[in-house]
Amino acid sequence: MAGVPPFVRSAQVAAAQADGRPVVALESSIIAQGFPRPDNLALAQDLHAVVRASGAEPAMVALLDGALHIGLDEGQLRRLAREPAEKCSTRDLAPVLAAGGLGATTVAATARLAAAAGIAVFATGGIGGIHPGARLDVSADLFQLALSPVCVVASGAKSILDLPATLEALKALGVPVVGFRTDRFRHFTRRTAASS
Repeated sequence: MAGVPPFVRSAQVAAAQADGRPVVALESSIIAQGFPRPDNLALAQDLHAVVRASGAEPAMVALLDGALHIGLDEGQLRRLAREPAEKCSTRDLAPVLAAGGLGATTVAATARLAAAAGIAVFATGGIGGIHPGARLDVSADLFQLALSPVCVVASGAKSILDLPATLEALKALGVPVVGFRTDRFRHFTRRTAASS
């Protein structure tokens, strides 16, 4: 992908890709901004364990000291869970990299970087979308999902969003939406679809 600097791949991710084994990208924003300390570190470790138990190698994506990292070791996970990190969507990658900062990637940034790193599957809790009653409050996730050749496995859209409008935007952008054991597009924090 043009305009993306070289990656620092963890030894495990590099070995898995070299061997043709499956790799699953994971966003890091859920660790740095989404969960409180110390639960965020436990969540990161659990996510890695679940991916490994499924037979794939986890590749959490983050920015550390001016470099894009694809796959984090335990020390890097701990750092991301404990130190303040910038929340990085696609527009934020260049400034945080240039400043040599610590950055946690959102769905949009993770999808873009996973595709650039040759990772075909990305798992996350929930995607962004269209906010209720807002004409211009649209998540960058939707546009990046249309651009990145990555299968994004999510539990739905975030619970604060307008589900019908988000689904319509995905359709308009040409993003296929496929349900697993459901025929409804859901909020990722609910078992049933909420009325909008």
